[in-house]
Amino acid sequence: MLGWEFPPFISGGLGTACYGLTKAMGRLGIRIAFVLPKAHMDDSSGPIRVLGAEGYIKDEEVSAFGHVKFHEISSSLHPYVSYPSEDEKVHGRGPFRKGNRFYTRSWHSEGPEQVENYPQDMGQQVHRYTLKVMEIATIEDFDIIHAHDWMTYPAGVAIAEATGKPLVVHVHSTECDRSGDNLNQIVYDIERRGMHVANKVIAVSNYTKNIIVRRYGVDPEKVKVVYNGVEHDASDQSAFSFDRPDKVDKIVLFLGRITMQKGPEYFLMAAKKVLEKIENVKFVMAGDGDMTNRMVEFAAYLGIGHKVLFTRFLKGIDVDRAYQMADLYVMPSVSEPFGIAPLEALKFKVPVIVSKQSGIAEVLTHALKVDFWDVHQMANKIVAVLKYPTLSRMLQELGHSEMHKFRWEDAAEKVKGIYEEVLAEQTVSR
Repeated sequence: MLGWEFPPFISGGLGTACYGLTKAMGRLGIRIAFVLPKAHMDDSSGPIRVLGAEGYIKDEEVSAFGHVKFHEISSSLHPYVSYPSEDEKVHGRGPFRKGNRFYTRSWHSEGPEQVENYPQDMGQQVHRYTLKVMEIATIEDFDIIHAHDWMTYPAGVAIAEATGKPLVVHVHSTECDRSGDNLNQIVYDIERRGMHVANKVIAVSNYTKNIIVRRYGVDPEKVKVVYNGVEHDASDQSAFSFDRPDKVDKIVLFLGRITMQKGPEYFLMAAKKVLEKIENVKFVMAGDGDMTNRMVEFAAYLGIGHKVLFTRFLKGIDVDRAYQMADLYVMPSVSEPFGIAPLEALKFKVPVIVSKQSGIAEVLTHALKVDFWDVHQMANKIVAVLKYPTLSRMLQELGHSEMHKFRWEDAAEKVKGIYEEVLAEQTVSR
């Protein structure tokens, strides 16, 4: 299994998904060699370090990862920021609209936040990762290759071509999701080749499957949908042990990467409209990304800076506390392949509003849904949840109950079935 993110070193939902899926697959008895890039490794450890579960997982969870071995590769893979649009570069600051899309202009035509979609050495990092993975493949005994997202696809393809072993690629996000109309052609081409070379493609939703078929030209019969899950454990009960501070204001939470894909500007535009109707509301933007500075400026530009709190990146118990303090969670994503965060919010009995342009919207019934660009409707639904306790309680209770149907154990069983199908097809072809 090839990945580039795993707790505690995560930047988004991919690491959470790899953790939950790997843990559940290990419990099924599937033996996994998980190859993971890691920055800032001790020089004495060399370019590759092999760890058992006891060297990587919290003590109380070691048994769940008893069938998992981790190979750490000295590398740094940190993708996913947004291009500044040409309009932003030219015009300076303030919001503008094209069709159904709103855009924000930054205060300066140049700045540290205006960078390209990926670091300049990303290609070198991916190539280095591929070479090290190929070394590991010569010493590991395996039946199948499972590659998560584009950065691992070149390694997966290389191993498949060298060994003849089948390849499954797992699409948690596409370049079309991350970059909109500003595709990085190199990344797109890597994704497309990985999907076409693979024996099977796993998509995290039908929303994502449609993009894979329509934008990447992949045979729909080759694409299998496996929905993500959410952790159901003791934390589900202890989630409410944290004493909430007394607060007068309602709290509306945005939690995710502050990038173009996640729609932070729509959240702030909706916030302004909400504050025109209700005063005792605070908006919390928990996360970090290349648009963070621009969103701070945009909140000030809208005149609501005193009502918006930017926490920067949160992890662990701080994420739990953010959910516990929230009266509503909003996911205004422009294009969201799945969306684990709304399920995490529902675990804490926080009502959710999700973008219709998301995978979770197709399977989550007890949530309010809105087009990401429709800030008027988004604001109206935020106001409705905050003003009407009956609606809020209904979304809390029914959503919390519905959340329990999303289990990593079910996802792992489906992935196992895909493995068996691929291996059976390979046997027949021989």
